[in-house]
Amino acid sequence: MTPSKRISSRDSTNRKENQPRHIAVIMDGNNRWSKQHKKNGVSGHRAGAIAARNLVDTCLKKKIEVLTLFVFSSENWLRPKKEVNSLMALFLNVLQKNEINKLHKKNIRIRFIGSRERFTSKHLKLMLEAETLTEKNTTMTVVVAADYGGHWDMANAAQLIARKVESGELKSKDVNESVVEQHVAIADLPMPDLCIRTGGEQRISNFLLWQFAYTELYFTDTYWPDFDEEEFEKALNDFAGRQRRFGKVSEQLESSQ
Repeated sequence: MTPSKRISSRDSTNRKENQPRHIAVIMDGNNRWSKQHKKNGVSGHRAGAIAARNLVDTCLKKKIEVLTLFVFSSENWLRPKKEVNSLMALFLNVLQKNEINKLHKKNIRIRFIGSRERFTSKHLKLMLEAETLTEKNTTMTVVVAADYGGHWDMANAAQLIARKVESGELKSKDVNESVVEQHVAIADLPMPDLCIRTGGEQRISNFLLWQFAYTELYFTDTYWPDFDEEEFEKALNDFAGRQRRFGKVSEQLESSQ
């Protein structure tokens, strides 16, 4: 089955002026937050999980359609084993039925993107159960990027396309940008309008490389556990003040208004 055509932010109608439909977040700074507060590393990740839960509620209140959270990257497996184990335990806790039920009652759909090869069977079972339980929810979609990397995403899309070419379902001459876009992760959702990165670093760290072609980037020095509704408002206000040209010049946009 061919994936659904992505809904571009450029094609959207009837939405609040200057309001992003899809926000992606690189939640950085948990470990530095722990050091700043003289706590162990795990406490930073726990505080970060609370911040993520609060952001979901804030986005729901503001009628954001999609929130994508970069929870665990492909490269995060390279961190110290103790930290990785703690992260996996925390992830398992978040996947527990009572946590997912809270989101389900709010009519929130849960999606997971990334490779699933290195997760335990228990993780996989709970991830599938969460997706199945919430798949028909319509108020908001929360995408959890776990063991995700932009390079993996594009390589995976290439494999899917190659299989279709081998089977005769698709001709190689017909492989274009649109076809690739239909096979990368979250191909059925609006492209991210805004990416927020906390913690002071100014890079996207192999996150949604294809999808970020025209995404506005917002960087803040605030550590992720301290990223509250006030900080989120700053990001939204910054976004609202930008002119998104998508390759055009300002005069073209102004003349079309």
